[in-house]
Amino acid sequence: MITRRLIPAIGATAAVAALVLTGCSGLTASAGAAGGAGGGPDLPKGDEISTTADPELTALLPEAIAEKGRLDIAVDIPFPPMAMYDETNREIGFDPELARLIGQKLDIDVSINKQAFDSVIPSLQAGKNDLIMSGMNDTPERQETLNFVDYTYGGFAILVAAGNPGGIVTQSDLCGTTVSVQKATVQGDLLRAMDCGSDPVRVTELPSDLDAQTALRAGKSDAYVADAVVAEYAAATTGDGSVFDVVRDPENPAGFSPVYSGIGILKADAELTEAIRATLQALIDEGTYQQVLERNNIGAYAVESAEVNQGAAS
Repeated sequence: MITRRLIPAIGATAAVAALVLTGCSGLTASAGAAGGAGGGPDLPKGDEISTTADPELTALLPEAIAEKGRLDIAVDIPFPPMAMYDETNREIGFDPELARLIGQKLDIDVSINKQAFDSVIPSLQAGKNDLIMSGMNDTPERQETLNFVDYTYGGFAILVAAGNPGGIVTQSDLCGTTVSVQKATVQGDLLRAMDCGSDPVRVTELPSDLDAQTALRAGKSDAYVADAVVAEYAAATTGDGSVFDVVRDPENPAGFSPVYSGIGILKADAELTEAIRATLQALIDEGTYQQVLERNNIGAYAVESAEVNQGAAS
């Protein structure tokens, strides 16, 4: 694995940033409705990255999925730059755009279904969705239930209020502070496991990532912790970059505790896991996977090949 350096996720339009910060959490449309408003499949459009179908990959799909005629995909929205809405209420960002690319390569429709992050795994278990594409970290604990086709590798970052009034410069400085995180994320577990002696991190778990950011902005937490790609995006776009600072530790240039993240599939669905792994590999080989990363300003977090369940080794 090559060394990956942390780069700011910048370049989002003001329109998208405004949508993220105002009311997006109340939207419930899925891409099956938004993307296929004309009754057709939800495919890349406009300047989104596109590909061509591969019949050999299509043949790898489980019979039940092929008969259904679509992949139902659980995505937590908004979670920029991984997933957000544009001004037309279309799902954009790395996860929705990669999902459409996978569907196009497999010659099958996709339905991008908004799902709260803490319920994405139950939605698979209930048969509501087939895949999770929501920037989910690949961990040994989650591997007890899921297979992961890993698609990014990077750490988490710490945001503080502009000017860093608390003087937080390393991860250890979080001891004794209140830190906001999104509910059911790995960051909460990592913070609670820190060796802080008698002065542990006070972890505040909130329903959405935007709620966790808002807690910091309102002074209800001393710091906010999230995947580096998400934290960098928030720092660059909130208030035109004037609201948050990123804590940059020279000893952790790729972010703190780097991990793999990927597409989650129920462990019993080995056939679907292989179909998605082979499809991602095809997208890597042809360069469209990297184009989707670059389009969403997260090119530094690429994986070199499509592998399954690397989390235990990270």
